[in-house]
Amino acid sequence: MSSLSSSPRVVCITGGIGSGKSTAANIFRTLGVGVYNADESAKRLMIEDAALRHALTALIGQDTYDQHGQLNRPWIAQRLFQNDHLLKQWNALVHPCVAADFQRWLNTQNGAYVIKETAILFETKGAHQCAVSILITAPEHQRIERIIRRESWTKDQVLQRLKHQWSDEKKAPLADYVIENLELTHLSGEVQRLHDLFTREFYE
Repeated sequence: MSSLSSSPRVVCITGGIGSGKSTAANIFRTLGVGVYNADESAKRLMIEDAALRHALTALIGQDTYDQHGQLNRPWIAQRLFQNDHLLKQWNALVHPCVAADFQRWLNTQNGAYVIKETAILFETKGAHQCAVSILITAPEHQRIERIIRRESWTKDQVLQRLKHQWSDEKKAPLADYVIENLELTHLSGEVQRLHDLFTREFYE
């Protein structure tokens, strides 16, 4: 960690699907920290950015969007998560748009630091853009249960997603901090501890 510069430092929160990274980010938000959700921003940009819409449709077909102009998510998932090459091409189109959007957002922020929540930080070699990285982990059976409850997916659909993400064991050595999200009280306490630490160190 280094001293505060002209813009807030970027603390990145990552974790596999169902780990609770959004819950952790929301706790930081309640403490007054600005939070940028890269995944939600990507969904917004895929709807609002005409050039990106055109590029994504050209990549995988006219069924990328439904008759209302919304993402045809089940169809997209079926195409991308059965074809690693297509998934990489898709991400190569979306990620630069998200990066530019994040920079615009960052330029409007104040304070010692902000949170950038992203599902695939280490996989995309994005950690070098962060002052600090936090990995949220949880046992796989808990993650599967959370996803099924939240998304109403089948277990097979969840496992299909999980196999496209790095394991916690692979990501943990790359993170500055690792929080195991077993229950909310522990998670809240760890977020508060890190918030106090970052507030002190980034203002020095």
